[in-house]
Amino acid sequence: MTIDKKSMKFEAETKQLLEIMINSLYTEKEVFLRELISNASDALDKLRFAAITDASLIPDGFTGEIRLLPDSQNRTLTISDNGIGMTYDEVISNIGTIARSGTHELMKSLEKQKAEKLPAELIGRFGVGFYSCLMVADSVTLTSRKAGEDTATVWEYSGGESYEVREGTRDTQGTTIVLKLKDSDPDDGLEDFTSEWIIKRIVKKYSDFVRYPVILPVEREEGEGDDKKKVVKDETLNSMKAIWQKSESDMKEEELNEFYKHVASDWSDPMLHIAMKAEGRYEYQTLMFIPGNAPFDLYSQSYKRGLQLYARNVKIMDRCEDVLPEYMRFVKGVLDAQDLPLNISRETLQNNRQITAIRSTLTKKIITELKKLKDNDEQKYLKFFEQFGAVIKEGVHSDFENRDKLLPLLLFQSTNDKEKLTSLEDYKSRMKEEQEEIYYLSGESREVVENSPHLEAFTKKGFEVLFFTDPIDDFMVSGLPEFDGKKLKSIGKGDVELGSDEEKKELEEKQKDYSSLLEALAKPIEEHVKSVQLSARLTSSPCCLVGSEGDLSPHIERMMRQSKLAIPNQKRVMELNAGHEVVERLKARFDAGMSDAEVADAAQLLLGQALLAESSPLPDPAGFAKLVAKLMV
Repeated sequence: MTIDKKSMKFEAETKQLLEIMINSLYTEKEVFLRELISNASDALDKLRFAAITDASLIPDGFTGEIRLLPDSQNRTLTISDNGIGMTYDEVISNIGTIARSGTHELMKSLEKQKAEKLPAELIGRFGVGFYSCLMVADSVTLTSRKAGEDTATVWEYSGGESYEVREGTRDTQGTTIVLKLKDSDPDDGLEDFTSEWIIKRIVKKYSDFVRYPVILPVEREEGEGDDKKKVVKDETLNSMKAIWQKSESDMKEEELNEFYKHVASDWSDPMLHIAMKAEGRYEYQTLMFIPGNAPFDLYSQSYKRGLQLYARNVKIMDRCEDVLPEYMRFVKGVLDAQDLPLNISRETLQNNRQITAIRSTLTKKIITELKKLKDNDEQKYLKFFEQFGAVIKEGVHSDFENRDKLLPLLLFQSTNDKEKLTSLEDYKSRMKEEQEEIYYLSGESREVVENSPHLEAFTKKGFEVLFFTDPIDDFMVSGLPEFDGKKLKSIGKGDVELGSDEEKKELEEKQKDYSSLLEALAKPIEEHVKSVQLSARLTSSPCCLVGSEGDLSPHIERMMRQSKLAIPNQKRVMELNAGHEVVERLKARFDAGMSDAEVADAAQLLLGQALLAESSPLPDPAGFAKLVAKLMV
């Protein structure tokens, strides 16, 4: 089929992103070469994988390779591979459209950061790695021929909002990219990318671990005297040994950092690496990394998770989600399993016994390494927990098998120390002798919960209370009934028994004495509360609202309602402090004879105060304001 030359326009978002990339300043423009070599390596991986079912794609004697050809006279740099190649439609889809699934998220991120330049760490994360070459080139010509096909496709871009596509020729399958380089400008990071020594330095720095030879023809003088002559020989620039196949003692930190950046599309160094080699029933090697910072889209449904999966040195999956649980989606790296069938499918993986066993082992290994980090480097672990603590809490909720191992990793704020986080283990070591439960209180922030009236009796009696301020905390605790034999108890829910037998008896007597007032107050606000009763938890505030065991916390309920989620109306108990002057005077006025309207006003005022104390919205703000104004007259 003959393909006529076509001029095509970029999509609007693609054009916008191109403008940002071309016109922005980069501190590391040399990264373009890493991205193009990485793409070429992926193309060779795909060819090997495709040849599993169609051996004709790789002829006898075939050697996968990536070639670099600099031309200093014409200011061009050519990157060529003999990988899988692309059809006409694939060129349009993969090159003519940037990051079909990620452009929108990327643009939102840039807008949020109000970036004047595209952050280097975003290169590659959304499939824009190919376009990084526009940092250094005025024009790009790509020629690609799909393995098994006879014709090639040429894609050309020279700036502006359109590109050209036409039929072309190429002797073998694969892809060739010719860059017309911009003039060198060291002050702008534009080195002479046709220089042999600069190319060697960049390849060694970024792509030494690429498993295919990166070849550069180099010119050297040979012989002596009249026999001296210039010859050009191919030189392989990279070692090609997969870093995860080295012993851990031979892995250099610089190598590890660069390999992480390659597999994670991240520009910062990892916080921690975890190397593991398993032998026995199942043989595999893995090299995993904990990022230094949480990806901005870690909680997005479109977040791409999983390890790169190899089998018998063939890359069979770019992101294998099944080898780690979802809550460990922040872990990056490579798994090379020796005995997986090469034609294994996504569905088969989910039910593969070997993958299930590997998943269990890797999960336990990561938890063990995080525990070591917590025990040996407190500051580094605090940084980890700041970035990824919420997803570890997801694991407590969802991973029953490893829940007991995850619990020591948890950290919380508490009444014990304003600056330092505490673990459940440390909390338990400080519990009073008579204390049978681990107390906690949920809220939007420390500022909100530490001023909650629910804390008053606990503070007075010296009981420590944990602050659950992550939205995930309430869901986590629903799957965490106890820790080391101690039940977790929300001090904002259910009854609290802190006093002595004498104090409890005194409260029961007062409850009888106040019963008429309590019933009268409950009636006008029965839409919002179950009942009104006296409190054992209040010492200085007049009132508070208390939920039942199993109820959502107020701030989780607010979040769900703001998200338009349908949840049943939760009525709570309003507790009054019989020792507070407001309540004492209200009791005296009620005994002297208050009208129903006055009782209703008092009930609304108490309800409003209780809601405000926990930062909950008022059901009728205008009505509450009128009552306050009336009270002040």
